[in-house]
Amino acid sequence: MKSPTIRSVHARRVWDSRGRPTVEAEVTLDDGAVGSAIVPAGASRGSREAIELRDAGARFGGFDVLQAVANVNGEIASALAGGRADDQAAIDARLIALDGTPNKSRLGANATLSVSMAVAHALAASRQLPLYESLGGPAATLLPMPQIQIFGGGAHAGRRVDIQDFLIVCPGAGSFREALEWTAEVYRSAGELMAARGSRAGVADEGGWWPDFTANEQALEALVAAIEKAGFVPGEQVAIVLDVAASEFGRNGRYRLGLESRELDSDGMIELLLRWMDRYPIVSIEDPLAEDDPEGFARFTRAAGRRIQVIGDDFLVSHAPRVREAATLGAANAVLLKPNQRGTLTETLQAWEAAQAVGYAGIVSARSGESEDTTIVHLAIGWGTGQLKVGSFARSERMAKWNEALRIEERLGARARFAGARVFGRSPA
Repeated sequence: MKSPTIRSVHARRVWDSRGRPTVEAEVTLDDGAVGSAIVPAGASRGSREAIELRDAGARFGGFDVLQAVANVNGEIASALAGGRADDQAAIDARLIALDGTPNKSRLGANATLSVSMAVAHALAASRQLPLYESLGGPAATLLPMPQIQIFGGGAHAGRRVDIQDFLIVCPGAGSFREALEWTAEVYRSAGELMAARGSRAGVADEGGWWPDFTANEQALEALVAAIEKAGFVPGEQVAIVLDVAASEFGRNGRYRLGLESRELDSDGMIELLLRWMDRYPIVSIEDPLAEDDPEGFARFTRAAGRRIQVIGDDFLVSHAPRVREAATLGAANAVLLKPNQRGTLTETLQAWEAAQAVGYAGIVSARSGESEDTTIVHLAIGWGTGQLKVGSFARSERMAKWNEALRIEERLGARARFAGARVFGRSPA
């Protein structure tokens, strides 16, 4: 069978969930198949992430993407015309070589990723397959455990609390659908508890409730109360995940908790988190120490890694060499996979392959500035990562992704498997 080739590549400026410009690419193949994808953007970013190209200046606060769009419609479109769409690695290698910088700073990771994802979508359309099956074949049947934010924080909520995300997972659920049903009850209960204490209803960037607390630990107390109010057993049916995002308030081994007006060293930060683990049903912590504190990260992993999942985000930036280096150091035991941290699907997949090789878990993740694009859902299922972090259980840019996973679960029918009980070692209720 003749391999489909790329007929044209076109980009346009569209808008993300913050009302900021972003890039959408559309790829058309010679057989008429079309694929498109929209690139997200993060608020808290690791220093080693690939660079999204912004226009600077006064227009839209400097966030316009007209140059990135022009790069797609010019250099990238010319370079990829006639290329085989069924060789994602070759397409992405061409994009990397065309940019010519270590961090995509010339063409922009938002330009390269939009095209990389759109090519994958176009190939799936050509094959008349959903993207997850085009990526993973018939064996792509594992629905991921959803990590869902209940309270926002950090850079996603005006730094009203220091911890960036207070999330839940449902290790007791027997299906993806049931995990969402349980989350809906916890989310609603959390809102009712906040209203009862006189908090004004409001949501953070990713849809979680606005964190009206006077101490970080109060959010943990409120989250346990919401789980119980919803009728679930904390730690058995529903458990807690934290995204500390410590690089946002930690530097040079010092951690400034602004909400509580105190400063901790690395050991103090580790002690705080270990104490929370003893008090609350926490099963996973992301970026517990800052990206510039690898020794602290390793000490925390030694202390907590047998009990919980220790995720590297800013620390690993979806980068295969960083994953291998962290494994040698003994820092982290899981990697967050964000395609825009690297700028191509192939490089993100390489990070997941490196993680599997060293025994790390993987979580495909959205960013705080999102859109209706559902590519990451298909990546989680197609690559079989077993976990998916999208944000909260509100706002359509989040719900589009949760709903897409529901559709896939229904489409798979009896072949669908749910990663829930496998991820955190719990048995379904």
